[in-house]
Amino acid sequence: MRLHQRLLIAMLTASCALPCAASDRWQALDDYLQQRTTASGFPGAAALVEKDGRRVFQRHYGHQDIARTLPMRDDSLFRIYSMTKPVVSVAVLQLLEQGRLQLDDPLSRFLPAFADSRVLVEPATGGVYSLPTPRPLTLRHLLTHTSGLSADDGQHPAAARAMIAAEVDSAGSLAELATRLAIVPLADAPGTHFHYDGSNTHLLGRVVEVVSGQSLADYLQQHIFAPLGMSDTGFEVPADQRHRVVDLPSGNAGALVLADTHSARHPGERLNRYDNGAGGLYSSAADYLRFARALLHDGSDAGPSLLRAETLDLMMRDQLGSAFGAPIAGFSVGEGFGLGGYVITDPVARGRLGSVGQFGWSGAASTWFMVDREQQLVAILLMQYVGDGQINRLPSPSTGFYNHVYRALEAVEATQKAGKVAGDGGQSVFPPR
Repeated sequence: MRLHQRLLIAMLTASCALPCAASDRWQALDDYLQQRTTASGFPGAAALVEKDGRRVFQRHYGHQDIARTLPMRDDSLFRIYSMTKPVVSVAVLQLLEQGRLQLDDPLSRFLPAFADSRVLVEPATGGVYSLPTPRPLTLRHLLTHTSGLSADDGQHPAAARAMIAAEVDSAGSLAELATRLAIVPLADAPGTHFHYDGSNTHLLGRVVEVVSGQSLADYLQQHIFAPLGMSDTGFEVPADQRHRVVDLPSGNAGALVLADTHSARHPGERLNRYDNGAGGLYSSAADYLRFARALLHDGSDAGPSLLRAETLDLMMRDQLGSAFGAPIAGFSVGEGFGLGGYVITDPVARGRLGSVGQFGWSGAASTWFMVDREQQLVAILLMQYVGDGQINRLPSPSTGFYNHVYRALEAVEATQKAGKVAGDGGQSVFPPR
């Protein structure tokens, strides 16, 4: 591990005689997740960690249902919401590799209605007006959420009202959704500000349809899910498999109730009538591991691959710091944004263990994943909970999860260097129950 990782481990690791036994470290992760799935916590969880192509941690915890009567299973299905976005980003990058589009192509090349995009100006003194955008909105802008589209009513109330008025969620198709978005003014000029918004990925999904001639669902099935064997991933769950879908709770810690959403009330059904590439997929831990694992491989080895090495490099390179001239602020200090997910630029500043270049994303219903190409590492944690607006909402376990993973790997490395561990015959270091 690099020096910055060792420094951060020293800062964050609890007291332990060094080198800590690797099994102790994996036990600490297991204990942590068990604590987060007690009666006052999340109903259940599924966790997977893979290192150098070997499963080193696999556990499921708690229950699928709020009543805590149905045990969580290895094949339980989760609403992964925004973890759909990296999948659609890969689809766009596959078309890039085929020469059918370029990152800096104007969106209007594929969706002509966006040729006349305008930017709203909202002076503090009032009198909102719009101007022609100073540069075309491009596919790179959509992939990096720098298009100017925004539903942030705090910073851009007039633009947010226009986005709400477009009622994109009720569209019957991605074509209809794109038509509605084409008349929505931008909150900022493209390439000047980071505004995380699902509309960017909706439009990318429509571009995939236009370029490929397939529906987004069919494209993803043919070019990503089927090649990787992701048989449990899609925009809806077959009726005879919906008993595997985990409940979606909301509410305060210790007093969870079923969330007041269609998806919670009708598990397994489509989130929208259109193929929602911004947040509509269901998946299992094992299936999403197949996708994340493919982001480690570039076709130069025996692992499953979706993209070439140079394309993966591009996808997992921070775009906010250099791609648009002046740096653009992202979500957090020490964290940038690549083509479809976060990129760690400074782990110490970020306050979370990981390598520079670690890539990943999360979903609004409490799902997380990351890939660390330097360490050949994948980590996935899937839960189900939405706590927006709750005073006593359940705290996110993601930072603790990732820190425990890296501490365990540091312990494994230290123990191996000390000559205390021989090969394990390919078996997991911390096997499933």
